[in-house]
Amino acid sequence: MLNRRTFLVAGGMTALASSRVFGANDKIRIGVIGAGGRMNTLLDCADKAGGSEIVAVADVYGPHRDAVKQRSGGTATTHLDYHEVLEKEIDVAFIASPDHWHVRMAVDAVKAGKDVYLEKPVCHTIEEGETLRNTVRASKQVLQCGMQQRSWPHFRDAVALIEGGALGRVTQVRTYWWQNYGRDWIEKPTDTQQLDWKMWLGGAPDQPFSEEKFHRWRWFWDFGGGAMTDLFTHWIDVAQWAMKSDLPSAGFMLGDKRIFEQWQCPDTIQAAFRYPNFDVVYEGMMSSSIDDGGLEFRGTEATLKIDRGGFDVYHEARIRLLRRTASATEPSITWRTSLPACGRARSRTRRSRRASPPRAPATSATTPTTTAGIRSGRRRPRLEGHLSDGPASARSPGTSGPDRKAINIHADRGHGYGVIDAADRALLNLDLRRPAGSIHGIETIGG
Repeated sequence: MLNRRTFLVAGGMTALASSRVFGANDKIRIGVIGAGGRMNTLLDCADKAGGSEIVAVADVYGPHRDAVKQRSGGTATTHLDYHEVLEKEIDVAFIASPDHWHVRMAVDAVKAGKDVYLEKPVCHTIEEGETLRNTVRASKQVLQCGMQQRSWPHFRDAVALIEGGALGRVTQVRTYWWQNYGRDWIEKPTDTQQLDWKMWLGGAPDQPFSEEKFHRWRWFWDFGGGAMTDLFTHWIDVAQWAMKSDLPSAGFMLGDKRIFEQWQCPDTIQAAFRYPNFDVVYEGMMSSSIDDGGLEFRGTEATLKIDRGGFDVYHEARIRLLRRTASATEPSITWRTSLPACGRARSRTRRSRRASPPRAPATSATTPTTTAGIRSGRRRPRLEGHLSDGPASARSPGTSGPDRKAINIHADRGHGYGVIDAADRALLNLDLRRPAGSIHGIETIGG
């Protein structure tokens, strides 16, 4: 039986509704508010999980409303005013509007007795955050923010390693996110005859319509907050989660408009934040997508590097030992998971990576080649390795053969394979006797 509090939308989003327990034929009834590109991704996730139906949709742009009605099989009602959606018999409101609408819509949904999945950032200003918090705490409703890393197994496992002391004392967290709006974010022209621009503006100052503001509203202060509230908000949530600290004592930022002069928010950023026992740094730009986005937790014993595809752990002692041999690969504990579909909304720069042959589970006959292939793909500079990647002569010595201990690390969903030798296991205190510990599903595949 399905409990709406634990309605798992595949791969990263949990839509929360009331605590009533459903029978086999019941479905969670969704009201859609803001039906642009991000909402399409959220609804894809809901479809993948199953057990839900779209009841109504509200959007200021006609084609967006029509698209959601079509995917509902023509049963969803369409509305210009989101209040009409909240009047319907729905269990949860999915809100993916521009930031300046978030708190107003979420507060109205909670007051209407609906649970809410709200895209990040939850608010446009600090003052709005207090309003939303007070409203939710005074109600019986549940509101979840779109920080999908909290739901992904490999992020939870990474946090468990950090909390368990596997990295030693962590004093610096590096975060980064690079995207290319000049290449990867080209939008279709808007049919202004089907757009209610005044309603889209809402409480923002009156101003004429422009394609740039309508499609790239995140980069204008009236509607968004630029890279810090769009991208960095994900990584600082992970950093504070892992480090158990949520309030910096100081913050510094250098931001410039180097490429997109038409924006108000900077497109090139460096930032630093001081916490009681560690520092967080961030860097990013919106005109180069190489390396995408991720975090690095640097500790006295080891460094953990994580992104939406997986995480790696590099131990200080092992690195010093293997640096003595020029041909040795960088020692690592590698876990690469297949990314759930709903987490790919902002990973357009990885299309070529996803087009590569899938990593199928290795058989006993191919295990030596598999471990060698993946290790040969983990050299610096960082390369993406695949199964049986490259000729045998290109693989580093000591990574294949029956004398090499290896284990298979795989996630609850998808697949990803890596190598851990006995010394690495000892360093991280991994318990191979547990089939489902802080690292999911560890099993021996090497001799």
